[in-house]
Amino acid sequence: MNFLRTSIGNGLWLSLCLMAMPVAALEFSDIASEGEIKFLKERPDPGAYSFQSRVKITPLSLENGSVDIATCHIQLDPIRKIVIVFNPERVQAIAVKSISKVASAEIKGNQVTLTDVERGANVCIDLRSRALDKIADSTYQLNAGPLMRRYFDGYLPMSAQLRVDWPKDMFAVQSTLPEQKEGVQVLEGNDGMQLDVTFAGKMTAQIVLKKIN
Repeated sequence: MNFLRTSIGNGLWLSLCLMAMPVAALEFSDIASEGEIKFLKERPDPGAYSFQSRVKITPLSLENGSVDIATCHIQLDPIRKIVIVFNPERVQAIAVKSISKVASAEIKGNQVTLTDVERGANVCIDLRSRALDKIADSTYQLNAGPLMRRYFDGYLPMSAQLRVDWPKDMFAVQSTLPEQKEGVQVLEGNDGMQLDVTFAGKMTAQIVLKKIN
């Protein structure tokens, strides 16, 4: 398959679906089937595809729901074309910050089209999105995904690092989905949090924040 279209789920980060080439080091047990998700203590294919995002929440974000998001796709699998589609009802601005081993990156509306993606390519995309939802009094939620690295009818392992920054002592983390367990690490501070996940399958993450100041 040499064409891939990705789409947004709940509006915070892109929904990533990569059609990947088989990796010799992988075992059948490392691949998740449709409807299954496996959280992995360690990557069986270190150095392969990973996703990073960093969200900046400001006091104004609490009023209008808009946040700045920096995303990077690292060590992409080779494919002729990838179309990344952001939620048109939420995204407000998109900018391609950098590309490596990609012939071109074109922004059109709520989409970014990458062409002739080589193995090991890197792409960083910045955006502004109305992605902070108030779900209760002083309680807010961010959504990420679904994230996946697809291979035919299954899903190969990948890593995702989701970082959220806010002014000191603005929030406390109320809950995360997935919660901390093998393959999922949750780091918290008074000015931000980070969710590190190693998995195979289709993953959607939710971060619930309680305003404390």
